Amino acid sequence: MSVGHAAGKWRQENEINIAPLIDMVFILLIFFMVTTTFVRDAKLEIERPGAKTAQRADSRSVRVSVGRRGELFVDARPVKPWMLQARLREIISRQRIKTVLVIADRHVETGVLVDVVDQCRLAGAKDVGVAVEQEI
Repeated sequence: MSVGHAAGKWRQENEINIAPLIDMVFILLIFFMVTTTFVRDAKLEIERPGAKTAQRADSRSVRVSVGRRGELFVDARPVKPWMLQARLREIISRQRIKTVLVIADRHVETGVLVDVVDQCRLAGAKDVGVAVEQEI
């Protein structure tokens, strides 16, 4: 009888309780969800052009999205083309980092893209970049 009791006790000691592990995973998941910044590219379906020399953009940049049909958004808010420079000047004046990231569809006409970049610079942006997909 003592042998059976010892064998039963041995099985109980080697069982692993994973409840604390699951608790820690949920705590880490909540921590990362709270501390992560989510970036939205307005409400546009944008197909970005590709580039082999692409670099990661600063997440604090002002984002100007240009849709396929020329619709403009500044930080996910719609803007009329003639109001772009004024809206950017207002936003950039309040920021320490004066960087603008232009997110344009690959089918946007070159003239429209150049005009948007020009308006960003006239609004006071120190650096203006164009978002692309990393090519491998």
